[in-house]
Amino acid sequence: RTEISKARRALIEELSELSFEKYKSLKEHPKFLPYLERMTTLKFYSQAKVGSRPSKRNISKKLSLSDLRAISYVGSWAQLKQNIPGYFGLGTALNKLADSGHLNELEDLYMEVPLFKTLINNSMMSLTKCYFELTSYMQSNPEFKEFWEILYQEYLLSKEMILKITGMSTLMEGEQVSRKSILIRDEIVRPLLLIQHYALQMLNSGADPDNHKVYEKLVVRSLYGNINASRNSS
Repeated sequence: RTEISKARRALIEELSELSFEKYKSLKEHPKFLPYLERMTTLKFYSQAKVGSRPSKRNISKKLSLSDLRAISYVGSWAQLKQNIPGYFGLGTALNKLADSGHLNELEDLYMEVPLFKTLINNSMMSLTKCYFELTSYMQSNPEFKEFWEILYQEYLLSKEMILKITGMSTLMEGEQVSRKSILIRDEIVRPLLLIQHYALQMLNSGADPDNHKVYEKLVVRSLYGNINASRNSS
């Protein structure tokens, strides 16, 4: 059993608070819920029937934070290849602590405290599964381009800071078998995701109303394939 000193515990708690505040600010962003409703597969999870309960708690109302369910919420971010619940806020928190002179302490935490190392490694896996190129078309979306950029910048910062405190040159450098497994599976499902996002764009644009049901079916069927290939949602 590894004892965590008071100083290290305080540092971990500060990291937690900083990270939570960043994540909380994202959930409070005015585009957070519209983004989930319109740019993700959230509303299609009930059709895919991959969970034991509906995709949101109250299907008769406009989406609210209290409506979100874990499977469809985390899964929707995974379908975007953004995996926000797995790391968002961590990069900002690590960067602030490093800027305030705690970089060496963070490095020591990773090397010497199993709990902290596990937390970082879990986020590292979520980052490895990201592929923001898939949704780069959102950069030209007048309504959501700024929100997409917030997500992307935190992804870049989280990746940068994790590599810095772990001393690695690539994510999951110490878990090559798992890393290769993720990358191989991602290559397999990427065509499905491209089809899925084409269908989502057609549904959002309303450009081809006669084939609305076809596009919905494409989204749902692609959900099955990606969920089965991904092993876990984040």
